[in-house]
Amino acid sequence: MSFDEISLDRNLLEKATKFAEDSFPNAVGILGKLVKIPGIAWPAFDPENLETSARAVANELTELGIFDFVEVRRSKKPDGNDGSPAVLARRQGASDAPHVLLYAHHDVQPPGDRELWNSEPFEATLVGERLYGRGVSDDKSGVVTHITALSGLKALAEDLRIGVTVFIEGEEEAGSESFENFLSDNKAELQADLIIVADSGNWSTEKAALTAYLRGVVSQAFTVRTLDHALHSGMAGGPVPDALTVLVKVLASLTDDKGDVAIKGLKSEEIAGPEITMDQLREEAGLLDGVERMGTKSISQQMWGESAVTVIGIDAPSVVVSSNTAQPSASARVSLRLSPTQDPTAALELLRAHISANAPFGAHVEFGHSEQGPGFFAKEGWASKLTHEILSAVWPEPSVDIGVGGSIPFISKFAEVFPDAQILVTGVEDPDSRAHSPNESQHLPTLKRAITAETLLLLHGNTMERK
Repeated sequence: MSFDEISLDRNLLEKATKFAEDSFPNAVGILGKLVKIPGIAWPAFDPENLETSARAVANELTELGIFDFVEVRRSKKPDGNDGSPAVLARRQGASDAPHVLLYAHHDVQPPGDRELWNSEPFEATLVGERLYGRGVSDDKSGVVTHITALSGLKALAEDLRIGVTVFIEGEEEAGSESFENFLSDNKAELQADLIIVADSGNWSTEKAALTAYLRGVVSQAFTVRTLDHALHSGMAGGPVPDALTVLVKVLASLTDDKGDVAIKGLKSEEIAGPEITMDQLREEAGLLDGVERMGTKSISQQMWGESAVTVIGIDAPSVVVSSNTAQPSASARVSLRLSPTQDPTAALELLRAHISANAPFGAHVEFGHSEQGPGFFAKEGWASKLTHEILSAVWPEPSVDIGVGGSIPFISKFAEVFPDAQILVTGVEDPDSRAHSPNESQHLPTLKRAITAETLLLLHGNTMERK
């Protein structure tokens, strides 16, 4: 089923802006309470904190008084153990109204080295326009955006018609191991026309963005063998190929002299988005003086729409224990990022074929552990067009579509399980939020704008009818 496109209602814009302004102190208060809970889904941390975190979120949703149910649920991981607690809430809307699924996650990254923090990681600390703390941006501000926008919907809608499901995951930072089973176990309750994922970022604090492109990924570990035993490099060096030299040649073949990926057959996807300048790349990546970029296409295109190969591990004698020895074997692990529409299985075969074809001197190649995850290319539709209009009205500058060089597999799983749903990947982060790092922070004006925008989107959805 589909919906007619509608444009921004300026009257609703005024109401949502005032609501966000009036309710913002309460929203920041909720955020501060959630930041105090160190809900970390890694095995080394106390799982009771995740229970506390899930119950706190469930209580906030229950207090809204709009849901048919609010529950903490679990699904099994692939190994048969229970996953971390997730919060699921749902209200059935009118039969001709859209149904919206709001996603965020309540678990956070470990704090890391306390000495690198300027404040307590699990205390929300205000400095200027930023609130500091672990998870304050990734993704507890996403949770608070949903809660407060729903409060705005309830307060401002004359007749509550829209259907809403809220899914707040509890193990995203630990790999979402039970996510696929959770979708299967709760598919009927999660079914939606529009999925809003509040777990990404914006171009800047002045320019909002929708994340429209996510690259996929494959990784492959492999070993090259040339000898049945190690040899004295002086006695055998010259005619006898040592495995480490062979491995270096294989790895060097993965890119050409200009830094473009040399693996044949990989797809490319043309990207429409803002251009990343060389100065921007140099500053954000921390390139050393004199170090130049790789590749020949524009930086945005290369980071969002092209494949990229990185050597992420090598097993060979370390320098400190090295001796004059020709090694019989050496291993490496390669990560290959993929264009958003590239099939990971096909890409993995292309990577393996390239490695095998470029192992010189008849060296033997053995493939070990591999991983793969799909990319995401957002569909355009009524929701994305309306959302860009809303974001451009709420932020100081017009909004843009952006990409993320890394993969977020659970978004692709949403697209696979709910192929007819439109998916909007939004967020409250900005380039200085430092998610996963010490001194993670949330820019509060950005949070207020995100609340305003989502409130507006829900209010507009509440007026729509199926064709």
